[in-house]
Amino acid sequence: MKDLGLVSEVFDSKSIKKLKGKAGIGHVNYTKKITSRDYAQPHVVSTSVGEIALCHNSAIINVEDLKRDLRIKGHVFLKGSEGEVMAYLIADEMERFHDILKAIKAMMRKLVGPYCIAIVHEGRVFGIRDPYGVRPFCIGELTNGFAVVSESVGLDVLDAKLLRDVIPGEVVELTENGVESHQMMNRKNKALCFFEYIYIARTDSKIDDRFVYEVRQRLGARCGKENPVDAELVIPVPDSGRSHAYGLAGETKIPLVEGLIKNRYVYRTFIMPEQRTRDISVREKINPIVNIIRGKKVVLVDDSIVRGTTMRRIVQAVRSAGAKEVHVRIGSPPLIAPCYLGVDLKTRDQLMAPGKTVEEIGESLTADSVGYISIDGAVDAIDKPKADLCMGCVTGKYPVNVPFESHRFQKSLDQYKEENEG
Repeated sequence: MKDLGLVSEVFDSKSIKKLKGKAGIGHVNYTKKITSRDYAQPHVVSTSVGEIALCHNSAIINVEDLKRDLRIKGHVFLKGSEGEVMAYLIADEMERFHDILKAIKAMMRKLVGPYCIAIVHEGRVFGIRDPYGVRPFCIGELTNGFAVVSESVGLDVLDAKLLRDVIPGEVVELTENGVESHQMMNRKNKALCFFEYIYIARTDSKIDDRFVYEVRQRLGARCGKENPVDAELVIPVPDSGRSHAYGLAGETKIPLVEGLIKNRYVYRTFIMPEQRTRDISVREKINPIVNIIRGKKVVLVDDSIVRGTTMRRIVQAVRSAGAKEVHVRIGSPPLIAPCYLGVDLKTRDQLMAPGKTVEEIGESLTADSVGYISIDGAVDAIDKPKADLCMGCVTGKYPVNVPFESHRFQKSLDQYKEENEG
């Protein structure tokens, strides 16, 4: 059962009662790209080894090469989705190994890029995390079973107990008796997306033993320490900048006030495809409280700046509300490169920071000053080794081989290609 729209529009108590069985998977896509129900997940694919139901959060870089190889073998794609590719790869390997775990391992070795996958095959449920661990994936225990979810808050609403994260490169099978673990692949270094901690994950999540709220507070505090400012008020940009703002206010001893009120009935603006739509939505999204802001030197705190549209509009709105000075502090280093691993920012012209100095960014935002946290500061706040984080969007170096881009450990593209082919 699946459809387009909000979860509350697709599922109700009557429809849920119709779902029978002991095992199941589900998927929610927070972007607005899907225009047909057929492309909504989970995908159910008929194969030579039976039906495979599969849902995923992935960005497979070599997906077109895999499609070409599968077409040569006779597979016909109805949707052309990454889910179909994964299901056909498993089916092919099942015919060879006659063992789904061996088939999954063979599939994992062919996929390049991040993925978290949930599979149902003949009543068996599997969770799979890529060997770099780019996206979060965790295991929980319910009163009558087990679950694997992309964020720990998914367990909280089920009153389930968080057991642990799925280890990068691990396949877990959920059974009536517990969770069976199979470590399929190992990498010397991991590549957890640092932007999960900055922005993507819900603030009340826990990712790989780090509480997101605490990380964001540390990010804000470090940003404040690195970028001192003479100001009277710290104002968070709701809601994404709130945790960072608390950290910055605590570090700088500047009082924090809620000077911006958010309209909670609009979508995240950075994922909207058209600039005009984003401009209108920003005006609908946030409104300043004039009597708090008038005559004050304020610091606006947010998690990141992507295109700059939202922050520019907010700065201008705060100035119009009578602010004496408007300073901007950001709990992420400047985004200078595309993300090929799951965040919908594929080209540099979608970003504000490439090729600009911090002063130039400030001028573009019409702010009195702009301050970003440093890369080393962000790493310290997350409290994980830099070598185990994917920071491609702020360094321009990626954990997997992306055509025409640099690998984070390589000296040249040719070197990385030679090492991988070897």
